[in-house]
Amino acid sequence: MKQYLKWFSLATFSVFLLAGTSYAQLKIGYVNSKRILDNYKEAQDVQKKLEDLNKAWEEEARNMQREIQELQEKLEAQALVLTEKTKAEKTQEIQNLVLRFQQFQQEKWGPNGQLYQEQQRMMQPVIDKINAAIQKVGETEGFDYIFDVVNGNILFASKDQPDLTDRILEELEKGIQTKKKK
Repeated sequence: MKQYLKWFSLATFSVFLLAGTSYAQLKIGYVNSKRILDNYKEAQDVQKKLEDLNKAWEEEARNMQREIQELQEKLEAQALVLTEKTKAEKTQEIQNLVLRFQQFQQEKWGPNGQLYQEQQRMMQPVIDKINAAIQKVGETEGFDYIFDVVNGNILFASKDQPDLTDRILEELEKGIQTKKKK
């Protein structure tokens, strides 16, 4: 009985699917969001700014590590001539620097750190422009669906399905050109 219901359901679904496609053909396209981000100048500029910001923070972190290392080496070198009180004070100073370093790392690169926040803040306008370009191409060219192959939203794209990535990049470039003319 279960087998019969399974086949009946499958057959019914197939009939509805075939009937639906005979009345209207869906127009489906896809984009490659990674390629758009890699080739869109505004996205490249944001990525460069983020890389520069990250490099500055990495340099600051290296300086902090260097300072900790120097203080540890100095303490080890002077350990025999320092009083217990002075050793304890210098050890505490090193521990405070280590804590400050760890806090710095968490603030900059933690799950909700500044790098993540800056990336969200700086990329959001770019993402909005890309989404607007996708919507415009979809509406003007009559697409029913546009999928993004990078995010795994589509498992297969036949050779007959149009890759709209270049059209989206063209649309984005039009926006840049109109800004430059002003």
